[in-house]
Amino acid sequence: MKKDIMICGVGGQGTVLASKIIAASAMDEGNAVHSAETIGMAQRGGPVTSHVRIGEDAFSPLIPIGGADLLIAFEPSEAVRNLKYLKKDGFVIVNRVPVKPTSLAGGEGYDGKAEIDFLTASCNCLVVDSDALCAPFGSSKFFNVAVLGAAAGSGRLGVAESTVRGEILRIVPERFHEKNLAAFAAGVKIGENGHADQ
Repeated sequence: MKKDIMICGVGGQGTVLASKIIAASAMDEGNAVHSAETIGMAQRGGPVTSHVRIGEDAFSPLIPIGGADLLIAFEPSEAVRNLKYLKKDGFVIVNRVPVKPTSLAGGEGYDGKAEIDFLTASCNCLVVDSDALCAPFGSSKFFNVAVLGAAAGSGRLGVAESTVRGEILRIVPERFHEKNLAAFAAGVKIGENGHADQ
């Protein structure tokens, strides 16, 4: 398998954990994997990007511009900022709920709507609302696992749902297993439907 996946968001959203689960899942299935994170001011709400490259042809951990098969964006403006990495026939899964990144100058009145409108008009895109999706689990902190479910359910993640579930159980602390697995299952349903039921 050959697949390049970029994950982007802001510090504190769990993008790095999501990338680690993807990379570990791909390795479980016998694939070569390279990954890298650009964290910067992540602890202060700054932009975070993770590159996951699956396959023997990936000689560098960084995805070239125009090379990503899948862009998973935890924040609308970060999706737009990183859209240059997406292939022409690539797919975007984006969170509708905005979190003002420190990279966004001005930002008063920023609600992410213009960015979502731009994405849905310009690329193949699945929009997910993290607040609505994660409400049953009591926190939007479960979005990082739920969005992996959406990617798996859409068939674009490139690894089996069962493999991802196994890595969630291995990587996530045991006390969070039940809610993370439920969030993953909810995400899978959205991915299979191709839209969020909201």
